[in-house]
Amino acid sequence: MVRLTVDLIAKYSNRSKNKRHNSLPQYLKKVTHLNFSNKNIDDIDDLSMCRNLTVLYLYDNQITHISNLACASNLTHLYMQNNNLMHIENISALTKLTKLYLGGNSIEVLEGLDGLKELKELHIEGQRLPQGEKLLFDPMTMHSLAESLSVLNINNNNIDEIRDLAPLIKLTHLYASDNQLRDIEDIEIVCGQWPELHQMDLSGNPICQQPKYRDRVITVCKMLEDLDSKAINELSRQFLINWKASKAKKKLKDERVMTGQITYPFNGERTHRCSEVGPVAIQNVPECSIVPYGSFRGKRRTKDAKSRGDGAKSHRM
Repeated sequence: MVRLTVDLIAKYSNRSKNKRHNSLPQYLKKVTHLNFSNKNIDDIDDLSMCRNLTVLYLYDNQITHISNLACASNLTHLYMQNNNLMHIENISALTKLTKLYLGGNSIEVLEGLDGLKELKELHIEGQRLPQGEKLLFDPMTMHSLAESLSVLNINNNNIDEIRDLAPLIKLTHLYASDNQLRDIEDIEIVCGQWPELHQMDLSGNPICQQPKYRDRVITVCKMLEDLDSKAINELSRQFLINWKASKAKKKLKDERVMTGQITYPFNGERTHRCSEVGPVAIQNVPECSIVPYGSFRGKRRTKDAKSRGDGAKSHRM
């Protein structure tokens, strides 16, 4: 196996042309980019001499632990995808880090990023997890990234809910395809807390098969421009928003009818709530008795017959 050391850096450097005027310490002090991808590296040695290092490529190696990077305080981009990492560790001192690539490892918990206040992009897709396990999110880490993280890639990590991501209020791009998301209400609640979300990919999740999935997501994400790699038409979004508002208004009206809170016209111009009218006193109303229908008809016939009899008698007279 191979260890990343200053000697290895010197071996692969292109300083040979200026070797007379550029010593190894001078070269290491000036270097800003190092690409040691696919070099079968399994460990990282002390890189404190690389004071101005800003971009480090270590993807496609055999690294099992993140170590000896605290001294690279100017590092802004770190590429460590497709290694053998199981934990995110020893990088909280990289306060200038803006992009971190950790996809294709064996990380089970997204944690250890508490000090990265400048982190804009985090890619942790496709972790090689044990059967039945899913990627978890440390709440403290999520809160620490709330004001900075704008791009998050968590594709293919067996994730079944995203409520722990709600604090990421600066999120503009979320890639969460090929997971196990099923709860549309969970998605609506969380996405409703991301006012700057422009692009989201949830393709390959069971949730995509639910009725009105796309309509519901578009309605709640008012700044979303692209969903599952399909552009969103602004006219369609406005129609859906208006339709949802109309539906909510009708529901409220129905609830008020059921609870007696609906308003009705009163005295021509004024309206009162039913509940505000209160009991009405009814005065001078004679008592009524219920007469069986058949009995009423019998009395009616008797009265009619009497009238005819009186009429006939009057005629004879």
